[in-house]
Amino acid sequence: MTDLPIAFLGMFEALRMGPTFARGRRDDRAGHVRSLTVSSSLVTALVRGPDDPVAFRSRIAVRSFGAAEWARVEKALVSEARYVADLLGGRMPDGIEAVFAGAGLGLLPLSLDEVALDCTCERWPMPCVHLAATCYALARTFEGDPFEVFTWRGRSRDELLMRLRTLRESAAVDGTAPAPASSSSSSSSPEEEREPARPLVDPDDPAAFWGVDPPGTAVPLAGVRPDALLDQLDAPPLSHHGQPIVEVLRPAYAALPETEVADRG
Repeated sequence: MTDLPIAFLGMFEALRMGPTFARGRRDDRAGHVRSLTVSSSLVTALVRGPDDPVAFRSRIAVRSFGAAEWARVEKALVSEARYVADLLGGRMPDGIEAVFAGAGLGLLPLSLDEVALDCTCERWPMPCVHLAATCYALARTFEGDPFEVFTWRGRSRDELLMRLRTLRESAAVDGTAPAPASSSSSSSSPEEEREPARPLVDPDDPAAFWGVDPPGTAVPLAGVRPDALLDQLDAPPLSHHGQPIVEVLRPAYAALPETEVADRG
């Protein structure tokens, strides 16, 4: 973020008012900017230099972005995970000015046409030494708390972070929502073709294997081998005369349908 305050100061220093800005830099470093507040579109400071009988109020105004402009920026920020991660972590992401530029905006004013200046000292030419000191104090503020840049452009820290969280959560929900099935296609997708076949029944749910008819008599579901249950369960480590217990039980399970039919007849 350090490049932006430097470019911001360069806009004023390009006015070729070297002595004025040299004095403003000294006054800022000496602590003569007694207070500085940043609000939507307006920076206000009280400055009292060593030769001033009273403190003068200097102001730097800039256009704050509208709701539609911020919506474009926020949408672009959410599209890049690193921007959201840095901002939610209290850091200003590198290259964030490119996001604003992509939305047709400038995060910081880089032209005098974008700002309005005034000071109660009413000295001429403008900017005066009080405004120069305010510019340096403002650049330091942006380096210490980059979110003040957003405040100046009309979006407070809390509001911006809240909107980014909301947009990120909405994007996550949209990204996990299942796509509607197409009624015009009956073929399976490659993912479905690669999915391993699931068991016909749930071995832990006997009701899923054995149906129940109205009188309450258990009957095997149509098309399911009665001895398939033995294949669904883990075979116990038992044997009978050297033969696995599962194979010993299989004939009995296979005979169940005939037994049930004979009983019901």
